[in-house]
Amino acid sequence: MDSYQDIIHLQRPVSSRHAPMSMEDRAAQFAPFAALTGYDGVIAETGRLTETWGELAEGALEELDEALHAVEAVLDTQPQVTVTRFCPDGRKAGGAYVTSTGRVKKMDPYERVLVFTDGTKIPMDGIVAVRMENAK
Repeated sequence: MDSYQDIIHLQRPVSSRHAPMSMEDRAAQFAPFAALTGYDGVIAETGRLTETWGELAEGALEELDEALHAVEAVLDTQPQVTVTRFCPDGRKAGGAYVTSTGRVKKMDPYERVLVFTDGTKIPMDGIVAVRMENAK
């Protein structure tokens, strides 16, 4: 300790070229170094809830088939429909039920999609409900 007696009471040196750095800027220098990089994302992904695909009952399948045939019968009027479908999740088991509304431009039986006038394609395999609004 005796060797520092000559400088221990001196003021801290101040650079003549650089302005003093704020505490936030000094802390930001070390922020990118995190021992568990990506850990927050993993926790958020694990906590994200998905729904399970529920198979439709026989009666619901018949109602869905009738609704799709009704849309097909008035396809030339580009009917407004509200479609509820199951979208599988790309990262984990399950998915989400999504509702889309639009005017049906065409029904493609080969690709098995409904095509809205805005270009949206809805796979028929995931559809669980169709409600047709008034035609044009």
